[in-house]
Amino acid sequence: MKKKALIISLNGTKLLKMEKILLSKEKPWGVILFKRNLKSRKQIKNLTTNIRNLTNDTKFPIIIDEEGEKVSRLRNIINHDISASFFGNLFKKNKDFCSKTYQEYIFSLSKILNELGININTIPVLDVIRKNTNKVIGNRSFSNNIKTVKQLGKLTLKYLHKKKIAGVIKHIPGHGAATVDSHKKLPKVKLHLKKLNQIDFYPFKLSNAKLAMTAHILYTKIDNRNSATHSKKIIKKIIRKKIGFKGILISDDISMKALKYDLITNATKSIEAGCNLVLYCAGRTTDNFKLIKSLPYIDKFTSKKTSEFYKFLR
Repeated sequence: MKKKALIISLNGTKLLKMEKILLSKEKPWGVILFKRNLKSRKQIKNLTTNIRNLTNDTKFPIIIDEEGEKVSRLRNIINHDISASFFGNLFKKNKDFCSKTYQEYIFSLSKILNELGININTIPVLDVIRKNTNKVIGNRSFSNNIKTVKQLGKLTLKYLHKKKIAGVIKHIPGHGAATVDSHKKLPKVKLHLKKLNQIDFYPFKLSNAKLAMTAHILYTKIDNRNSATHSKKIIKKIIRKKIGFKGILISDDISMKALKYDLITNATKSIEAGCNLVLYCAGRTTDNFKLIKSLPYIDKFTSKKTSEFYKFLR
């Protein structure tokens, strides 16, 4: 499958002339949508239809970050003002009732995404909350209980997959111990491998997720020079081996300030470290073009996993 190792983002609610050229000629792996791209149900359907017509690909990956409450790109269209921690608390009180309620919630959300032409949602958040976890995660986490996080993560994927929506587990190998916001600065986590393995890595293990998103975090006791997104050691030895993730690994947004280089270097280092795809979220057309010209086509592994994703959508 001939696609570039890049997920692009768009400028507004309608495709610009250069974005049409980008989609039709340059072969990005997928597109991620943000609030700036979403105005009404009709407009979104038109946008996703146009994207797929231009790419000549009825299953072209169109992604959204639709968690609820804090992170809701569709806030103006479906105000599901509910957090992951709500379900974590409910799970603590009554597992069976929570599972059934959560299923209805995910099914309802997935139905809307299907109608809008979106086939990937970047949930579940599998970060384990701590007392000092930065508020950028906060109630986006299910719980401080590793088993609760893991179980609700498994249910999220199960319910999404039933409705032909792929989930993205994040932020692998775990953002919960970070005390600063990676959108603004590089978080440094000084916990030893044993503690990280017991808590942060646990919910990600043996996941059947088709996709995962990295954490822009410096785990100083594992690699004191590179954030997870840029660390061959963390991707190969921790994410792939110790955690055992077997799907497509996506970098978190390379325009976040946690990454210290320019966009092209951030992107290149992500691929060299072992990320399969680069995510770019700022929506600047010139940057999309620079990135897509600089990045390689997806490798055999990613091509195989992408084909599996397309079969899953049937």
